[in-house]
Amino acid sequence: MPTEVTSSLLRELQSIVGENRVRTDDDALVQYGKDWTSAYEPKPCAIIFPGCIEEVQAIVRLARREKLSIVPSGGRTGLSGGAVATRGELILALDRMNAIGDFNPVDRTVSCGAGVITEQLQQFAEQQGLFYPVDFASSGSSQIGGNISTNAGGIKVIRYGMTREWVAGLKVVTGTGELLDLNRGLVKNNAGYDLRQLVIGAEGTLGVVVEATMRLSRPPKELAVLVLGVPDMSAIMEVLSVYQGAMDLSAFEFFSELALQKVVEHQKLQRPFDTPTDYYALIEIEVSGEADMDTAMALFEQCVETGWVLDGVVSTSIAQAAALWRLREDISETISRWTPYKNDISTLISRVPAFLLEVEAVVNEQYPDFEIIWFGHIGDGNVHLNVLKPEHLSMDEFQLRCSEVSRWVFEIVQRFGGSIAAEHGVGLLKKDYLHYSRSELEVQIMRQIKQAFDPAGIMNPGKVFDQ
Repeated sequence: MPTEVTSSLLRELQSIVGENRVRTDDDALVQYGKDWTSAYEPKPCAIIFPGCIEEVQAIVRLARREKLSIVPSGGRTGLSGGAVATRGELILALDRMNAIGDFNPVDRTVSCGAGVITEQLQQFAEQQGLFYPVDFASSGSSQIGGNISTNAGGIKVIRYGMTREWVAGLKVVTGTGELLDLNRGLVKNNAGYDLRQLVIGAEGTLGVVVEATMRLSRPPKELAVLVLGVPDMSAIMEVLSVYQGAMDLSAFEFFSELALQKVVEHQKLQRPFDTPTDYYALIEIEVSGEADMDTAMALFEQCVETGWVLDGVVSTSIAQAAALWRLREDISETISRWTPYKNDISTLISRVPAFLLEVEAVVNEQYPDFEIIWFGHIGDGNVHLNVLKPEHLSMDEFQLRCSEVSRWVFEIVQRFGGSIAAEHGVGLLKKDYLHYSRSELEVQIMRQIKQAFDPAGIMNPGKVFDQ
């Protein structure tokens, strides 16, 4: 594989997209050659910016002929190295394919280019009196193609599910340059295998997502946010059970005291209340009237009486709700300065308390001198374990120490029938641990599927598993 493009190959690429839409300068190679992970040095050979599906097809055909691997690139907000080019690959950046196309108000669907920013789709839906519910801290920069390729989840999964629930149709350019038009927006379609679902979450290893038909929903009514201080992780699950048994929740998040301290200090935010507690639950509810708020407050009092909640606050305005959400949503950005080692793990919701007790015991024993940040979408069984790098440790030593303990954590994940990659994908970062969540037979079938979509093995090679 070339580490730099030859002049003849450069001319061929430029003939497809235009002279100014192929970049080989150092700034572009670094900017587009990596995602939010910092464990890998980006080494792409070039960055190319197609503007239409036909250009993507031509690029893939040329790459196959030249035995040049491709890394599809969206907003590069991933956390597993799925969009990192480390071996001289060609970065296929989909930024220009950012048009919102046909809108169908009856079906509540809209077609989007792969480069459409998540927030752009959310704003379009709002203009139509509708709602696109998949949301996360990176919605202002993440792209729909990347969201689909990683099956992004976010903060509202407990009510609205993952990205795959909202993909009605998909256009994909395979590793041979052919175009697949999958499902075409149908609600019911049992005519053979649903190849659309194979592509969702495949991290670009089967082909390039170039266009999607996305479902929209009715907008929620007024939303209220509660932040509750709880004494331990098991209490968080008791609070979830109480609230979910009486109300429809649109989000149920949690974060640790140390996470709160970091956000308050570095983002200049206010603590939700004066009482410090080990953990915090953030609950978002849809409010139709005073009766809903009365129910929420009665449940709060019930949790206080049982000792599951020590203190709390409820939003009384849109501005206050947004401020409370920042306590949770700003965590990733805040801790990025410590280059955290991240584990994105999950199990069945019913098993979360016992699961977390075991994981926490291992982490506290093995990382006594490290700062540990806990947060996540605990209402759907997903938690994020972040280990902050001490200044005195080199990155190599830090990664080594963390990877050793990760194996013990993943052994717990395996025993609980959980996932080592709940929502961020496998990428480069977790492929050595895939066997903790997938059997040898499953991985073998995955390789066979990739061979069918990408016989030359040029689509994001080395991600998820080695070929």
